[in-house]
Amino acid sequence: MGVVTLTGAKNSVLKLMAASLLAVGTTTITNVPDILDVEIMAELLRRLGCDVSHDLPAGTVTITVPEAPDHRADYDLVRRMRASICVLGPLVARVGAADVALPGGDNIGSRGLDMHVDGLRQMGAEVTSEHGYLLANAPQRLQGARIWLDFPSVGATETILMAAVLADGETVIDNAAREPEIIDICTMLLAMGAHIDGVGTSTLVVEGVDSLSPVTHATVPDRIVGGTWAVAAAITGGDITVRGAHAEHLDIALEKLVTAGATVTVLDDGFRVVMQSRPKAVDIVTLPYPGFPTDLQPQFIALNAVSQGAALVTENLFEARFRFVQELARLGADVRTDGHHALVRGRATLSAAPVEATDIRAGAGLVLAGLVAEGQTTVYGVGHIDRGYAGFVPALQSLGAQVVRDEIAD
Repeated sequence: MGVVTLTGAKNSVLKLMAASLLAVGTTTITNVPDILDVEIMAELLRRLGCDVSHDLPAGTVTITVPEAPDHRADYDLVRRMRASICVLGPLVARVGAADVALPGGDNIGSRGLDMHVDGLRQMGAEVTSEHGYLLANAPQRLQGARIWLDFPSVGATETILMAAVLADGETVIDNAAREPEIIDICTMLLAMGAHIDGVGTSTLVVEGVDSLSPVTHATVPDRIVGGTWAVAAAITGGDITVRGAHAEHLDIALEKLVTAGATVTVLDDGFRVVMQSRPKAVDIVTLPYPGFPTDLQPQFIALNAVSQGAALVTENLFEARFRFVQELARLGADVRTDGHHALVRGRATLSAAPVEATDIRAGAGLVLAGLVAEGQTTVYGVGHIDRGYAGFVPALQSLGAQVVRDEIAD
């Protein structure tokens, strides 16, 4: 039993930091998580000529953007964090050019940049790929366009949105992503002086303006971290209250936990999850928001691994997200995969073993499974977890988990 308090969302704050490039002057972002990716993005912005200071224990990042920022995002940083691509749209809009190394990041499958590129081209940019870099040029101001996304891609929506706010004329983004993190970026851009209609819907209408102004903006709470703690309560038979959360951002995930047998209580500033019996297996189908989030799929597979019955998990977004199942099997989980489906047959107990985290959410899922495995489980590669979870180990310890961080083992 215990309480955890959420900080800002990783999947939002990095894009908010990139959005600061759209306005000359000092932008302050609050409710910033103390995670590795924020440090990487801060260094990227510094190399673009920005002055970045941060007090991550206090959750604040201050970014001072010059009149003419540089436009090259080097490979040594971009390879460490795929979200670095989010500087593409702001740089093309502000300075008419962007040289961004093709990104790295989590190894969870193909996440092409075709929709980013097609959107910018429809707005008049020339985009090519040379020597591992994406080169975008728009010597004349970008032009508004009607852009249809084949898939409601979060990244493509962000790139086109941040380019459109300074374009000449109206841009319509059809089949846009609707995630809370997209709404968060829109909220910040509106405060900066952008003209955006349809926020929270699948059609965004952006009327370009000549310039934007710096602001102070608070990052939306991290729903994926909140969902991870919710699953932690369910898998351990625990009682966890999550503060600083927007429960409505986790509607489907929390409903799935109720189906699994948990009691979920929505509070004014979060929610409480209590599990008093062995969970029941629940089927999962990942979809773009407001569907079930792919970033909670590994945690729910871990939950199903110790649940009563069998469940089918269908992954519709990232084809390699089941890679971590091989590690979960080392703990004794009964999981069989076929394409984008995984059949999980719950077992009463798991058995401790050394395992390797392959991405942020897989790492979290393996830690949760380790909490209920008999014996001592060692999770290697926890640097992945650091990229998405601030103070993960101390929070687990505060909730009563027997877990330590061994830097040598990592």
